[in-house]
Amino acid sequence: MSVAKPLVAFQGESGAFSEKAAEQLVPGPITLVPCPTFDAAVRMVVNGLADFAAIPTHNITAGPVHAALDAIAPFGSLEQVGEHVLLVRLALLGIRGASVNDIREALSHEMALKQCTRFLQAHPLIRPIEAHDTAGAARLVAIRRDPTVAAIAAPWAAKHYGLEILADGLEDRPDNATTFVLLRRRRSIATPEQPAPES
Repeated sequence: MSVAKPLVAFQGESGAFSEKAAEQLVPGPITLVPCPTFDAAVRMVVNGLADFAAIPTHNITAGPVHAALDAIAPFGSLEQVGEHVLLVRLALLGIRGASVNDIREALSHEMALKQCTRFLQAHPLIRPIEAHDTAGAARLVAIRRDPTVAAIAAPWAAKHYGLEILADGLEDRPDNATTFVLLRRRRSIATPEQPAPES
């Protein structure tokens, strides 16, 4: 008899850092559930549509992930059952044939842009543009096929979206890392299917 794989929600698209963290946080086969926002990923667990959510809470370079913490805060029905510190390496991804000198826009998540300020300062012609997540930025670059537009994302996202790594090691610090927590619903919380006993 086959056992159902745990459903693990994360913010972003395939190739995101949160996806990698989810694979580290939950051992064994899992089913990954990409979500457009942190709030959506958290609510997947709150509403019983996913078993877990892998959520970033703090980056050593950029600080607290406020949007993620704000998404978690309203729900006392959640508990943390795991934590993983993921080393974050950032790369500039462009279409085949492009070069760093061609790039005029770099798309990425706000937190990722804060982690590579030295690279951006050294390349003043590259304008940082906020995107929903790093992997989503890579997907947009692949769709647009514009040699002047790149994404700042995980190096492994290049292969996933058919892009080239134009520059690697963009992070400001060699120890750049993000702490991710694994959340699930508290098992002691009563649900509509388990009404509280009569007094």
